[in-house]
Amino acid sequence: MAITTPLRITSSLLRNCEEVDHKSGYETSSVLLCGSDSAIPFSHKISENKFSVQSEPVLCDGMQPGKLVQTHVLYDESFGYVSQIRGCGKGKDLQKGIRLHEDVQKKGLLDKCSDALISMYAKCGALGKARELLRSQKTRNVFSWTSLITGYAQHGQSENAWKVFEQMQEEGVEPDAMTFACVLKVCGTLRALQHGEKVHDQLVEAGFLEDNIVLCNILLDMYVKCGAIVKAHRTLQELPSRDVVSWNTLIAGYTRLGHDERALSCFDMMQHEGIFPTAMTFASVLKACGSMKAISRGEQIHHEIARHRLLDKDIVLGNALVDMYVKCGALLKAQEVLKNLPSRDVITWSTLISGYAQVGQADQALACFREMQLEGLSPNAVTYACVLKACGAIGDIEQGEKIHEDVMQQGLLKYSEVLGTALVDMYAKCGLLSKAKYVHDKLPSRSVGSWTALIAVYAQLAQGEQAVCCFEQMQHEGLQPNSLTFASALKACGTIGAIDKGEQIHDEISRQGLLGSDVALGNALVDMYIKCGALLKAQKVFEMLSARNVATWNTLIAGFAQVGQSDYVLNCLQLMQHEGIHPNASTLSCMLNACRFRGLVDDAYIYFMNMSTNYGVGPHLEHYISMVNSFGNAGHLDKAFNIIQGMPCSDYPEVWLAFLGACQKWKDISFGRWAFEQLIQLNKNDATAYIIMINIYSATGMQDEAIMIENMMNENNAY
Repeated sequence: MAITTPLRITSSLLRNCEEVDHKSGYETSSVLLCGSDSAIPFSHKISENKFSVQSEPVLCDGMQPGKLVQTHVLYDESFGYVSQIRGCGKGKDLQKGIRLHEDVQKKGLLDKCSDALISMYAKCGALGKARELLRSQKTRNVFSWTSLITGYAQHGQSENAWKVFEQMQEEGVEPDAMTFACVLKVCGTLRALQHGEKVHDQLVEAGFLEDNIVLCNILLDMYVKCGAIVKAHRTLQELPSRDVVSWNTLIAGYTRLGHDERALSCFDMMQHEGIFPTAMTFASVLKACGSMKAISRGEQIHHEIARHRLLDKDIVLGNALVDMYVKCGALLKAQEVLKNLPSRDVITWSTLISGYAQVGQADQALACFREMQLEGLSPNAVTYACVLKACGAIGDIEQGEKIHEDVMQQGLLKYSEVLGTALVDMYAKCGLLSKAKYVHDKLPSRSVGSWTALIAVYAQLAQGEQAVCCFEQMQHEGLQPNSLTFASALKACGTIGAIDKGEQIHDEISRQGLLGSDVALGNALVDMYIKCGALLKAQKVFEMLSARNVATWNTLIAGFAQVGQSDYVLNCLQLMQHEGIHPNASTLSCMLNACRFRGLVDDAYIYFMNMSTNYGVGPHLEHYISMVNSFGNAGHLDKAFNIIQGMPCSDYPEVWLAFLGACQKWKDISFGRWAFEQLIQLNKNDATAYIIMINIYSATGMQDEAIMIENMMNENNAY
């Protein structure tokens, strides 16, 4: 039977058992177990007059275990409300929180519960209520201010969070570590570097960075998110202490900004300090290796990961490893790694499938897709987009349509613009332009990507009018073209000679300042003017480009070569080399054609013979064909024949057709018959060779031979 006694606890016991929570104003006493230091805590408020008396069990010295002494304790009713309100915040139960607010207000407990209520409202997203309650507080403390700041930050209102922080300081309330941590995250989200630097200064002045590594790491993260990676690195070096999280933040920042060598350098420094990398560290440096195509370094890191058996428990790291090998072009190695992973998910497979699709190994991409499905993994939007790219590359419309059905059944088009673009592109690449247009028109939301895919295919298939029409319709829908869209539209303008529309697009590109660093767009602009015959305009644009590559030069050279301006072409060759740009096979092909148009056969032959020596480019098929045409047009059939004889392999119909065409021009029967026989050995079903040979015989009065070739063409079903 329990014995009830009044509350009498010795001062020594009180000193040993009391803890004071200065933030909440609650004193916590304890219920002690006899003869031990164990205690069960309870709380009571020692200010104000709202107390209720409750009995609590206590085991006292001299009593047997199991015997209880009931002690009357003072219990503040607001404590229970505070606990319930905090529960509402954690559970996002706003309605219950509002009811509790009404209760405490009726009972006159609002002052004691307001901090908890502000926190609850902030967590539930009722930021207006939280702010209103804060304003009504007689004394606003750092806890309430921080709750409101955190609420704004967590609900995507970072600018308001910063304003509240400024108001808090204007009222003379000093931020604590929690406040600073939240505000630094706000600065990172807003990319507000100046605000972040101001907070950094306050942290240093208050001495918070001396013993709070977590706050230090949040500071580093703020600088990284603001793109101030150099400042982040300097800050890390100045920190009194740093841990693996500090280094991970910096390494990930360098990788995200494309400073891959610096990321690897930090990785080395971190290890030199004796800090062992985590899976996150390895994932970041593997990404850097992939971007740099540094496969040797990637393999070293792979060995280190394997030595510590980190792949056994981290699928994200396994995915990073597969991605590194894919980006380095080592697809077989990537597939081997994937097969040996203890577990793999849809991301692992999608990475490999994407790699195969990007390098044109569509069959292998589809094989991986089937294998992934056999493992019971469901594709996501990214997987489907990669597989659709593979289907388009090899014209596998059957598989593409099946994927389209799966996508529709799963409703994925509602959530993925990339997938919609991939579908449009797949149908277009398979030659089903009407289907591509139909799918595009039915998309839940048409994006810049889907319009660009459609415009690009129309332009590639020389349907320039349709491409321009789509471009205008896209703009009418309020979508802003990107560089790829503009490039495709310019190609379409060049195809149909629409120079007026091309100039309009040029003006729009200039207004948006897109030509600054986009070489491909500059090339498209030069090409459009070339194809429209506006060579001087093309030259003017070319000279204004701040960045140009060998393709830019080739576009200009090809345009002037086509109109026979060989002197200008030769001058361009010298100028591009002076810029440090080396001619490639296409450049030299343009050079040879320029010489051919001007009848400069000997000059063309000199360039041809010195290609390897002077430019480090061996003759390609296009160069042999150009020389055969040059000699053939000039009537030097013996020299053209010698060019063919000098080829490493002459089993190319294009070469023999060029030679046979020259024989027709000069009515040369012997060389013509030889070229014809080579052609029908390569492809006896192509009617072109038969027709040319018939014309040669007919032009020289050899009608019987012409009829014989015609009969041969019919027997071989040539067409």
